[in-house]
Amino acid sequence: MACSIRPTLTSFRFSSTRSLFNPSPSLSFLHLSSAVPQSHSFGLKATRLVRQDGNSVRAMASQSVAAAASQENVLDWVKQDKRRMLHVVYRVGDLDRTIKFYTECLGMKLLRKRDIPEERYTNAFLGYGPEDSHFVVELTYNYGVDKYDIGAGFGHFGIAVDDIAKTVELIRAKGGKITREPGPVKGGKTVIAFIEDPDGYKFELLERGPTPEPLCQVMLRVGDLNRSIEFYEKAFGTELLRTRDNPEYKYTIAMLGYGPEDKSTVLELTYNYGVTEYDKGNAYAQIAIGTDDVYKTAEAIKLAGGKITREPGPLPGISTKITACLDPDGWKSVFVDNVDFVKELE
Repeated sequence: MACSIRPTLTSFRFSSTRSLFNPSPSLSFLHLSSAVPQSHSFGLKATRLVRQDGNSVRAMASQSVAAAASQENVLDWVKQDKRRMLHVVYRVGDLDRTIKFYTECLGMKLLRKRDIPEERYTNAFLGYGPEDSHFVVELTYNYGVDKYDIGAGFGHFGIAVDDIAKTVELIRAKGGKITREPGPVKGGKTVIAFIEDPDGYKFELLERGPTPEPLCQVMLRVGDLNRSIEFYEKAFGTELLRTRDNPEYKYTIAMLGYGPEDKSTVLELTYNYGVTEYDKGNAYAQIAIGTDDVYKTAEAIKLAGGKITREPGPLPGISTKITACLDPDGWKSVFVDNVDFVKELE
C-alpha cells in the first residue's frame, strides 16, 4: 500500500552529468612529434601532417560539441512538449463483467468499444470524462483467455472519491472485494481504502474534494528509484511532485506527472528496500502518453537510456503515429501523436 504512509520527505532530484569530448590539440602534437626524428626543421611533410592532425582534432571537437548541443536541444524540447497521460492498457478475462463492475461500482462511463475479429480481441474504453480531456482505462479482452497473471510489479490504480465510506458500501453491496477498510493513512490524514476488481487489479480509493481527474494514479514498483526518477524526468518530461520515505515499512515512493496531483493523473513509483527486480506477469500492458512529435520523443528516450521497442512512425492501416519504449525496469509506454489521436476519436 504505497500511498498509506507519509512520514518523512526525501529528495531524489538529480543534476544530470554531461561530458563533451574535447581533446587537447597539444596532446596530438606531442604524439605526432614523438614519431619524427629530432632536427632543426620538421620538413614540409611533417609540417603538413601536424597541420592536418590539428585540423582533424578541431573538426572532431566541433562535431562533438554540435552533437552535444543537439542532445541538449532534444532534452530541452521534451520539457516544452505538450504531453498528457491518455490511457492505461491492461487485459481482463471477462469484458462484460469488468465493464459492469466499473460502471456500477466505480462510477465510470463506457466511452466506446471496438472489436477486431481478425486479431481476436476486443477493447473497451472507460473513464470519468471524454478521452480528449481525461485519463481513461483501455481494457483488452483476448478471445478465449479468461485469466492473467498480474505479477508482483504492478501496484494499483488510484481513484479520487467524494465520500469514501459510501463508495465502499456500494462496492460491498455489489459483491466487490474490500481489502482495506476506509481510514486515515498511517502518519497522515487522507482517508483511503483498497478494493479489488473481478480480475484482481487493486484500486486505491482516496477521499478528496471535487477533481477534474478522478482516475488519478497508476502505481508501479521499480528496482532503483533514483534511476527511474531521472529517466522519467529526462525522457518523459514529467515533474517530480514529491517523495515519501517510510523506513518503518522499508519502502519509498515518488509521484511524477504533468500537473498537480489533485488535478491530473500521476505516476506513483514505489521502491521496496533491497528489491531490484519484479515479476511483471502478463496482465498489465502499458500507459499511453500524448506528444507533439513521436520522432523527437524516441530520440530523447534513447538519449536517456530507454529502449525503443517500436520505432516512430504511422501504424499500419491508419495514419496515427506512435513510438513505444521500455523504461529501465522494463515497464512499457507508448507515445501517440496528439493531432492523430484527436482524429482517431473523431
